[in-house]
Amino acid sequence: MAMELMSPAGSMEGIIAAVRGGADAVYFGTGDYNARRNAKNLEGEELVDAFRYCRLRGVKTYVTMNTLVTDRELVRAKELILKLNELGADALIVQDLGMARMIRALAPELPIHASTQMTVHNLAGVLACEKLGFTRVVLSRELPLREIEFICKRSPVEIEVFVHGALCMCYSGQCYLSSAIGGRSGNRGLCAQPCRMQYSFPSSAPSYPLSLKDSSMAQHLKELEQAGVHTLKIEGRMKRPEYTALVTSIYKKALVENREPTREELEQLQAVFSRDGFTDGYLMGKRGNHMFGTRKEESGREARALYKQAQAIYQTSPEPPTVPVELHFTARSGQEMTLAVTDRDGNRYETFGQPAEPAINRATTEEEVAAALSKTGGTAFKAEKVHIELEQGLRASAAALNAMRRQCLEGLYLVRRQPPKRKAGDWQPGLKRLPYEQAPGFIYSFQSVEQLSGPILSSKPDMIWLPLGQIAGHLPMIQALQDKGLRFAAVLDRITFDSQWPRELELLRKVRDGGITDLVLTNIGQIPLVQKLDFTLHGDFGLNIMNSQSVKELRQMGLNSCTLSFEMNLAQIRDMSLGLDSQIIAYGRLPLMITENCITKRHGDGCSRDGRACAGGVNNAIVDKTGRSFPILRENHCRSTLYNAEKLWLADKMEELRELGLRWLRLNFTTENSKEIEAVIQAYRRGEGSIPERATRGLYYRGVQ
Repeated sequence: MAMELMSPAGSMEGIIAAVRGGADAVYFGTGDYNARRNAKNLEGEELVDAFRYCRLRGVKTYVTMNTLVTDRELVRAKELILKLNELGADALIVQDLGMARMIRALAPELPIHASTQMTVHNLAGVLACEKLGFTRVVLSRELPLREIEFICKRSPVEIEVFVHGALCMCYSGQCYLSSAIGGRSGNRGLCAQPCRMQYSFPSSAPSYPLSLKDSSMAQHLKELEQAGVHTLKIEGRMKRPEYTALVTSIYKKALVENREPTREELEQLQAVFSRDGFTDGYLMGKRGNHMFGTRKEESGREARALYKQAQAIYQTSPEPPTVPVELHFTARSGQEMTLAVTDRDGNRYETFGQPAEPAINRATTEEEVAAALSKTGGTAFKAEKVHIELEQGLRASAAALNAMRRQCLEGLYLVRRQPPKRKAGDWQPGLKRLPYEQAPGFIYSFQSVEQLSGPILSSKPDMIWLPLGQIAGHLPMIQALQDKGLRFAAVLDRITFDSQWPRELELLRKVRDGGITDLVLTNIGQIPLVQKLDFTLHGDFGLNIMNSQSVKELRQMGLNSCTLSFEMNLAQIRDMSLGLDSQIIAYGRLPLMITENCITKRHGDGCSRDGRACAGGVNNAIVDKTGRSFPILRENHCRSTLYNAEKLWLADKMEELRELGLRWLRLNFTTENSKEIEAVIQAYRRGEGSIPERATRGLYYRGVQ
């Protein structure tokens, strides 16, 4: 089966551009629940027309509902889901676990696809999605070809990858930088693109350390097909229809003709939109400075020069016919003429005409019938085959044949535009569970054991979270502390490729055998891999839990507690029914990005070139135009986490926090030393002290858009 080519559309004009460019499927947004809320999107009658237009031409329609939603928004989304089910969307693209749960209840026959916003980057993540009812998974853009192939060869569902368009510096679904800087959430469809802004390293001139070039895999289509990829996705719902038409047509020609794009086509791709050219660095497993670039003014001028050429693809009239049909004509003496038309989807329409009369001068030939019936211009149909049963000596007028053809094609037109008949179910949010009534306990989260001290440990936290590698590397010390009544949990990395999992599983078995019983999960792909290891499972912020239905889903998946999204405000948290022991991050630097490309390597300072000593420790920082300094902490496998410039501070808000019904408040220590940590713990335990000068309330009071 040939790979499906999917193109973006931000408007009806964009849909026409994608379809005429040769897309097998289009994806677009509607309403307030899609990750490009600033795109024009489709509403009302235009939305209905879009479904009909695509269905007639055999093009699949995938609707993006890939944002995180609160409890109140989830209730409002109910009517939209029922509407899309009725209109015949071919699938919904979803990020939020609660949204997926609701769709399964309301529209059990409507397929759901796991958005790249779910940060699925390994086989276990795919398996977890399949168990949740997803029929397709869009993989993270950062995966190299060998990891994609490993997943595809073993996946029970369809695998989709991005092949062209913008690259975010951060893993999709794990970026909170836009929220922290301007209150506009990428997880809720309003990213302000802060990675395209200038920053400086200390004592360096401003540059663009977070701006990646656009991706292009146009020269690797055969490799992706051999890897087993089902769908190729072009990014760009915010871009012009001309971009969609040109990029789609180039990829489509390459796929149909089983070749790489020509040099001229590659130049056109670069001219219509790029940032200092393209990169295939992630696919080829070659990270580094060569992957970075910015959009230049001259690039815009080059793009405008191509617009007329691109417009010719989708503004030609009449529309080029693209739907192959077969026509079956019968004419026998004394019987009504019949004409039936069928398409490849099994649709059929039949019409009848007056009996053909005996020929007086000259009988109608099969060639004349075929010529009349093949005139499908002005429609979406093209006559692939015409089957004729014509008794000799009969005369069928051209007018009669033309009328039958028009009637037949109009009938098929109406049949193909009809949405499929699907079941509609019911969904109710359910009764609200009573919140935890006692004062919340405390969880301390650390980067390394070096941050621990006697006073910290003597304050008796409910749990201490440390990275898995830290616990495994200091197991005798941790065991001794557990013997004194302290409870430790091992925190897994947010990103672990399949090739990196054997080492992680080795460490997990080591700490489990060493008496560690609590494990913190940061991605749904970790759940299938650890369920048989007999840990008590806790969910971290990377799971993006923002509503009660997502909490229910985690409970069903075997988790014992969860961390609520720090993009929520306190009122939204109060709305929730907490079916699991829940916590919020109440102190510390919030993690705003996790990146596959090492940010510090861009600066060329303090980098462990061999990659063996890249875990732990503050390496560097980037500074924005206001002078705010965002620390960078190194992660395993040469990844980076960018932290907020200011520390979250809520010690003086303890009375309000107690009213939320949370089981724990988490104090998240990153760059602090032991003395600083001791002071913070004391302030939170006492619930007093004014907010420090350079601190933030986070989003708990102002919320995000």
